[in-house]
Amino acid sequence: MLRTLTVAVLLAAIPGAGTAQTQTTPVTTTESQQAESGKPPQRIRSITLTGNEKCPQSSNPDDEIVVCARVGEPYRIPKELRNDKPIPAQNQSWVNRAALADEVGRRAAGLPDTCSPTGSGGQTGCARLRAEQFAAERAEARRVQAAIP
Repeated sequence: MLRTLTVAVLLAAIPGAGTAQTQTTPVTTTESQQAESGKPPQRIRSITLTGNEKCPQSSNPDDEIVVCARVGEPYRIPKELRNDKPIPAQNQSWVNRAALADEVGRRAAGLPDTCSPTGSGGQTGCARLRAEQFAAERAEARRVQAAIP
């Protein structure tokens, strides 16, 4: 109770704490008319575009908002700025680092499913290891192919 009262007194003591901030971006006439009316738009259309289609304009900006997205672009970050490269070891989480250390220890000890020439059962994981290497090579080839403009 005392904490709530203290917070209320501090907020009342700060001048302008309860006032709204002014908008610094320019507002178009249709946006200002909509803001003055206080009514939300009647309809919001979400359109998925394919190929070279253009986003249609709304017939009445006061009643309708049109949101467009392309099929092959699930992100809003441009392709040139996306980082698809593997994450360096120093930027990995501790969970990934611990898993890597565990896997290295398992291979060194020749435990089952490790594809190690030492220890009993070390050879049982060779097929799995080859499959993982194949999948990693294909993923890298796809990443390199996608990076070519």
